[in-house]
Amino acid sequence: MKKTLFKSVFLFSIVAAQVTFGQEISLDPVTVTSSLIEKRASETGRNIAVIKGDYFQNLPVHSIDDLLRYVPGVEIQARGPMGSQSDIVLRGGTFQQVLVVLDGLRLNDPNTGHFNSYIPIAPSEIERIEVLKGASSAIYGSEAVGGVIHVISKAFAAKLLSDGSPEENSSDKTALNIGLTGGEYGLKNANLGAFVQRDKLAVSGGLFSNNATGVQQRGTRGYFHNNTASVSANYAISPDFNLALRSSYDNRDFAAQNFYTTSRADTANEQVKTSWNQIKAGYKKGKSAFSVDGGYKYVKDQYLFNSASIRNNSKSRLWQGLITWQQSFTNKTQLITGLNYQRKSISSNDRGDHSINQLAPFISLSQRIGEYFTVNPSIRFDWRQRIGTETVPQVNISFKKEKLQLRGSAGKTIRDADFTERYNNYNKPIVTTGSKIGSPGLKAERSFSYEAGADLFLNDIKVSGTFFQRLQKDLIDYTNTSYAEMPRKDNLISTGTYALAKNVASVNTTGFEVDLQYARTINEKQKLWITTGLTRLNSASSDLKPTFYVSSHAKFLINFSVLYQFSGFSVSVNGLYKSRAAQEATSLQTSVSKEYFILNAKAEYAFLKKTLSVFVQADNAFNTKYSDLLGSQMPGKWMMGGIRYSFTN
Repeated sequence: MKKTLFKSVFLFSIVAAQVTFGQEISLDPVTVTSSLIEKRASETGRNIAVIKGDYFQNLPVHSIDDLLRYVPGVEIQARGPMGSQSDIVLRGGTFQQVLVVLDGLRLNDPNTGHFNSYIPIAPSEIERIEVLKGASSAIYGSEAVGGVIHVISKAFAAKLLSDGSPEENSSDKTALNIGLTGGEYGLKNANLGAFVQRDKLAVSGGLFSNNATGVQQRGTRGYFHNNTASVSANYAISPDFNLALRSSYDNRDFAAQNFYTTSRADTANEQVKTSWNQIKAGYKKGKSAFSVDGGYKYVKDQYLFNSASIRNNSKSRLWQGLITWQQSFTNKTQLITGLNYQRKSISSNDRGDHSINQLAPFISLSQRIGEYFTVNPSIRFDWRQRIGTETVPQVNISFKKEKLQLRGSAGKTIRDADFTERYNNYNKPIVTTGSKIGSPGLKAERSFSYEAGADLFLNDIKVSGTFFQRLQKDLIDYTNTSYAEMPRKDNLISTGTYALAKNVASVNTTGFEVDLQYARTINEKQKLWITTGLTRLNSASSDLKPTFYVSSHAKFLINFSVLYQFSGFSVSVNGLYKSRAAQEATSLQTSVSKEYFILNAKAEYAFLKKTLSVFVQADNAFNTKYSDLLGSQMPGKWMMGGIRYSFTN
């Protein structure tokens, strides 16, 4: 542990030592995620990390989950490289306890939370990503337990001019990006994107592709072909009314060995195809704003355990609608209320055919008291078919004076079981030992979360500290269970042991996090941006029998990103150190180590007025042997290079 921590601190210090003067990036940005109302982060009462989409092309990352991996406090449990599959964890929650949102609409798949990192948008379209840490069910409903990942696109966020004013040409913008990468193990990647804004219209589109033959695994290779294409538009029909549309297609084809089992016979591959369509109509006049959002998500999942098995075929659908009304009564009092509808369904040769409807009205008030104090109470009434209604309240408070903010939050959170947790492996003729088995009678998770924190703004530095605790009941997790103890034995092997989905009596998670952001313009030629975070937490379960995901999260996490630019030359570094519970799988003769440290580095030089650049990159530069999941070994050092063309006008 000392050796890996020393590497992290040493490299961080080398770059940080170059800091001298000036500021560029706002350390108190405007956000929308905490309450759906635009406000400064310091007025939300929440710990929110905001990362600009443009950093995707500047940092050594290959997918959106790669970018999130180095956001302070975010733990990405990668099962495969470069977007093949990752689980998102916030504040020690399970991967199903993080809600992913795209331009205001939920993306979490009703089939399984393992697909939540498949965000159907090309990176070139991303304006920013807001990471809200902690309880958020009073606004967003089920799954917003550990927090919310909100991706906001350039077209949907565009400020359109439509009144014929002389300043209308100031909104004109054209941006084009083309990036090509090649490297070891047959790596061929492409990142293409364009954004055009003209007065009343903003249009954005992109194509993103990651491909490799991959490293050698047990009886197969860790290949991947992951491709995303998306397009969106926002048009101001009148000065008060605008219409925005989005359509995207995402296709992942990858080796999935031991992603879901610990069997030696597992040489799996998987294809996940996603289509996403979204529409938003907004009306804003004076102090009132009204919007109607609709979305449709279709996912086709094909999973093959090995060449001798029958392929799982599952099709899931998510229909949703969101109506919101916002009213500003004064500059200190704002109210937002809305109604959210969801219909989730699945058709599967493995899980069967099922559907569920949900309806949830909610209301949230933002009230400033005096000059420094803001309070934000919210409540949601979440009705779910065959499950019932949950009342979900929450309150956030903030006190901001000069360079110091004090904040706190307390509220209830909920999460329903997905279709995999309820019905996994129910329709198969025979289920091999080590497989996960669903439980139709699972109860919904309920928890109470609270936190208290402070933010300090010192010129170019923002330092945040937060203490948090989550008290959970009926948490859903998998427990190793012998054949004799299984409640249903129809298609099981009498000598087998299975991972059974069950409700754990109670799990209490306690921790603290410290985040630091530093943004500097040193002079006309030099810029420096640093973000880093430390998270320490512990989860205590009342169940004496170990469960899988409760014990898999990091107990201690440090992650950071550094970007330094000098004239046409730039260097960027991402790194993380993780300490967690060690695990072993004797059947695979493999283990999950207690700790690991990884670092990615990229050096780039831009010429031709900085429109064209060449770069070299090293992923896992120290060639660390590591995995986040038993049997799913991540690649060692991976060398690559490429070219990039960027034009902005």
